[in-house]
Amino acid sequence: MASGSVPDPSLNGASSTPGENEYPSGFPQSICDEVPKEKYLCSNCNNVLNKACQTVCGHRYCLACVNWLVRNNKDLVCTKCKEEDPSIDTNDTSVLTLEQFFNDAAINKEISDLKVHCANHGCPWRSTLKNFEEHQSQCEYALIPCNIGCGIMVQRKTLATHLERGCPNNKTTCSSCSGVLTPRELQKHACSSSVDKKTAKAEKRQKNNPQGNSKKKEPCIFSEVGCPFKGNADKVKEHESCSHIGHLQLLLEVTRTLQRTVHSPPERSHHENALDYLHPGQSGGASPFQSECEIETDGADPGISDKAFSLHDNHAELAIGQQLDGLQQRVQIMENIISALNREVEKTQISVVTLERDNQNNQQIIQHLETKVAEQLQRLVRKNICIASLQQSISTQQDVSYDGTFLWRLCDVSKRLREAATGQKISQYSPAFYTARYGFKVCMRLYLNGDGVGKGTHISLFFVIMKGDYDPVLSWPFRHKVTFFLIDQNHREHVIDAFRPDLSSASFHRPVSEMNVASGCPLFFPLGKLRSPKHAYCKDDTTYIKCVVDTSS
Repeated sequence: MASGSVPDPSLNGASSTPGENEYPSGFPQSICDEVPKEKYLCSNCNNVLNKACQTVCGHRYCLACVNWLVRNNKDLVCTKCKEEDPSIDTNDTSVLTLEQFFNDAAINKEISDLKVHCANHGCPWRSTLKNFEEHQSQCEYALIPCNIGCGIMVQRKTLATHLERGCPNNKTTCSSCSGVLTPRELQKHACSSSVDKKTAKAEKRQKNNPQGNSKKKEPCIFSEVGCPFKGNADKVKEHESCSHIGHLQLLLEVTRTLQRTVHSPPERSHHENALDYLHPGQSGGASPFQSECEIETDGADPGISDKAFSLHDNHAELAIGQQLDGLQQRVQIMENIISALNREVEKTQISVVTLERDNQNNQQIIQHLETKVAEQLQRLVRKNICIASLQQSISTQQDVSYDGTFLWRLCDVSKRLREAATGQKISQYSPAFYTARYGFKVCMRLYLNGDGVGKGTHISLFFVIMKGDYDPVLSWPFRHKVTFFLIDQNHREHVIDAFRPDLSSASFHRPVSEMNVASGCPLFFPLGKLRSPKHAYCKDDTTYIKCVVDTSS
C-alpha cells in the first residue's frame, strides 16, 4: 500500500485513494483559512479528515478511505505505521480490519469548527467546515455539467442562461416545417408553410361563412369612370337604375378629358392624363354626381370593403401565428430549464433522503451507545459499592485485635458530643475485636452524653459481647475481667475503671442475636473534666479509649 495517491503494484494498478466518482475522500486543505494541523489530516489521502476514524495503532483516516482501503486490500497495513517502520509485515498488529477502526468523535468536533472558505472562483462565502458540504450543494459559483449533455461546464447560476442561449443540445422542433432549430434560430425562423397555412385558414373561413359573402360589397360598373358607389348586389342594381344622369355626367367629363388630352401640350405626360381619366375628381373640384354618389354610398353601407376585411384578417392571423410560434419557442425553452431544475431538485431530494437515512442510523447508534453507557454506569455503581464494602472489610480486618486489648481512636469529638446532646446519634460502637485468635468477639459502646444514671453528666462506656464464628467451642458464660482506660495524652493520669461480669446476666451469656445487651460503667467519666487544662483527655479534638480483657483470670 502506498501513501497519498501513488499507485501500489500490489493492488494491480488500483489507486490508494478512492476515485472522484467512487467515494468522496477528505476536504481539500486549500479551503482552510489557516494551514490545518497534522492531526486533522487523513493518513491516506492527506486531506482534511471527513468523518474521521481512528485505528488501534492511533492513526486517523477518512471514513471513505477506510471503506476503500479495506475493500481493495487483502492484508491492509496502516500507511503511517509502514512509513515509520518499512519492515512491518502482515503478521504484525498494524494489519487492520474494518472492526479495528473507531469513530473519533473528539477530532470530528474540532474539525467541524475549522474556519474555511469556498474554493469556487468569485464566491464570497466563509464559515466553518460543518457548513461546507451544504454550501457546496447550493453554491451559485460552482461549476456543474450541462444537464442536457453538451459537455460544457457552467456555473450553477448561469445554467438557465446557457440552456436558453448557448447550449447546442437544447433544440426545438418547428411546429410548421418540423425543422430542428436552436432557440436563437427558432426566434428568427419564419417558414413559408406557416404563411400558406394562415392563407388556407382565411380561405376556409370565407368558404365556411356564406352569410358574410352575401354581405360582400361590389363596385358600380361606372367605377372605372369615377363612380365611387359600393354596396351589395341589390344596392348596386338599384343605384345603376336610378343614377343615369350622374353616370352620363361622368362619361361627359371623361370625354372632355380625352379631348383635352388630344389638344394638350406635349409636355403633359400620358401618365398624368391617365390619372385624370381614372380620377377626374382629383384634378379639380368634385362633380355633382360624385357628391351624389358619395352620399348614396354613405347612406347605403358605411365602412371598409369586404376585401379589405379579408386582407386584414389574413395579416392579423399571420401576425398572431408568428406570436404563437415565438411563445411556443419560449415555452419550449422554459420547459428545458424547468426540466434541468427538476433534475437538480431530484438530486437534492435524493441527498436529503440519504442524509435522513444516515441521521436515522446515527440516532440508532447513539441510542445503542447510550444504552451501553447506562449499563456500564450501573456496573460501575455496583463495582463502587463492592469496592467500598471490601475497603471497609479490609479496614476492619486491619483494626481487629486478637489479644483482648483494643485502643479506640475517636476523632471529631466536638461534633460527636453535639450529635449525642441533640439526640441525632446518642451512641456509637467501636470496631469489633477478639479476646484471642479463636476467642470471644466483643466491642465497646460509648454514650458521650451519658446513659441511664449518667445521662447529661457523665460519659457512659459499656462492654458488648457479639455473636462470633467460634462461639460453639467457647466456655459460657463470659467470666473475664474487663478494664476501661481513658488515655491522658499528656501521660499524667489515665482514667481507669474495671468490672467483673455478672454471670447471671444475659449480657454475658452466649448471644442469640447479633450482639447482647451492653453492660459496663454508666458513670465512667464526668463530662465537665473532659477538657481539663491539666489533663489532655481530649487533644486536637481526639480522644483515645482502651479496653483490656484479662483472659488469665
